[in-house]
Amino acid sequence: MPRQSGLRCGTRRVDTSAVDAPRQDELREPRHGFRVNLALAQEGSPRACRCLYESLAGRVAGYLRLHGAREPEDLTSEVFLRVFDHLREFDGTEAGFRAWVFTIAHRLLIDEHRRADRRPRTVELSVSIGDAIAGGDAEADALAALDDRRIADVLGSLRPEQRDVIALRVLGDLTAEQVAQVVGKSRGAVKALQRRGIAALRERLDREDS
Repeated sequence: MPRQSGLRCGTRRVDTSAVDAPRQDELREPRHGFRVNLALAQEGSPRACRCLYESLAGRVAGYLRLHGAREPEDLTSEVFLRVFDHLREFDGTEAGFRAWVFTIAHRLLIDEHRRADRRPRTVELSVSIGDAIAGGDAEADALAALDDRRIADVLGSLRPEQRDVIALRVLGDLTAEQVAQVVGKSRGAVKALQRRGIAALRERLDREDS
């Protein structure tokens, strides 16, 4: 069982024992815009910190789980410990914040794999691809139209770099430019990996359908 955890936000702690959807009472509460939530969180507001956490924790946990993190919920907590420890240093948009969080997650995942000296394994996605993926990209939209469970089953057959790019596009809802920053590659290289990965997925699924 993953440990119960609380993250520091300013001088206070934020309960993060769950990484799924907000509670029903919170769903009824009005939410501030990202900029306001960020400013409040940087001042130490527990509610604002919790809002930032809940906006991405499920996606981060899904990304870590997909890449074989030993304890994805625990590692998600480690990611947000880093985030909140350095939150006052962040100054950017909501998309930039999302990319920053996934950069931290990506680096911690690499560190864990290096320590364990093992290759990532692929497990079932924790969120719907159709709900999670960014729109406006023909290849990404094609991926979103495929069946989630079947995609999860065949993701393990992709090259690790292809799988990583697709996971960041899908679960991270990142643009190609943001993925390039996270993985340290050029935008062109990321687009090529995405094209090849999606083509491989579609070819595999077409073979299974025939």
